[in-house]
Amino acid sequence: MRINVIDKLASKGSTFTFRDAQDILGSDYSVTKVILSRLEKQGWIERIEKGKYMIIPLGAEKGKYTLHEFLIASMLINPYAIAYWSSLNHYGLTEQIPTTVFIQTTARKKKQNLNIFGVEYRIVRIAEKKFFGLKKEWIDESQVYITNREKTIVDCLDKPKYCGGIIEVAKALKRGKYNTEKLSEYAKRIENSGIIRRLGYLSETLGIYVKLPEVKTRNYLYLDPTMPKQGRKNAKWRLIINLDEKTMGRIE
Repeated sequence: MRINVIDKLASKGSTFTFRDAQDILGSDYSVTKVILSRLEKQGWIERIEKGKYMIIPLGAEKGKYTLHEFLIASMLINPYAIAYWSSLNHYGLTEQIPTTVFIQTTARKKKQNLNIFGVEYRIVRIAEKKFFGLKKEWIDESQVYITNREKTIVDCLDKPKYCGGIIEVAKALKRGKYNTEKLSEYAKRIENSGIIRRLGYLSETLGIYVKLPEVKTRNYLYLDPTMPKQGRKNAKWRLIINLDEKTMGRIE
């Protein structure tokens, strides 16, 4: 009986929601709650968070088994996309391995910082107009949404604190494969002059041509908001360069 129930639940994949279980099992709320509670106690499933579960494979030990962190992330909020530093790492655009999984969404969630099975998750809420440039990627026989390369770079320019700082964006621009026209389009689409300015300065410094509009504002922004607030001014891009330019020049 238990194996039959697990097989039915697994028809949705390695994860499912309480509502999925109701639909699959054809049971009401109370019966479904009892069934899932018993399956959890017996080590067949484990709760990710309220109303969301993962199936424990036969032979695996509850408490020691977990899914790929991107699959867990896909269950935490909807809509969603793996983004920022997590996406940079996924595409091999940084050699740094982030200790937090970054999730982008337009939805509200009471907690933005979660720890699930020992992994930290950071949910970043953005405006609807910024939620685009997504693609599906296969992770362990399931598909998850992740920002594409160009959107990842633009997002990191928008919020450097979620990618390890501007130096990680510089590495991505220098080493990565991406479409510069799409990069320019995305940078303008978000309507944040800070993105244009940072991208303009970095691409110019790294010898990469990206067509960008002229900066008309008079105020200055810090190139990297995560770094000490000091540095020389760059009049063309209206930036305070608070990073060692020699370090960026050595990026290969």
